[in-house]
Amino acid sequence: QVQLVESGGGLVQAGGSLRLSCAASGNIFSLGAMGWHRQAPGKQRELVASIGTYGSTNYADSVKGRFTISRDNAKNTVYLQMNSLKPEDTAVYYCNAEQLVDDYWGQGIQVTVSS
Repeated sequence: QVQLVESGGGLVQAGGSLRLSCAASGNIFSLGAMGWHRQAPGKQRELVASIGTYGSTNYADSVKGRFTISRDNAKNTVYLQMNSLKPEDTAVYYCNAEQLVDDYWGQGIQVTVSS
């Protein structure tokens, strides 16, 4: 089992920044791609950004140029730097990690952007 713990969420004004962290622990081996998803009230969960083991990245069009995903493999941690935040970025953000054929999720962390 892999446990994922997110931190860094909160309330920020539009135009501001937040940095989310997600630390993986437990039976960590062959940890693959890691990423961030989000779910706003009444909407489906959507991919925000993902990063492969060796650093290849993928972003949703809505966050390109504003968000940056990175990972520290030595710390088994993935980060999401969010700049120029907009009210429409308000959502619960979930970390996920792939390990062989398994897929793990964090409990989620609230990000609220006020206008």
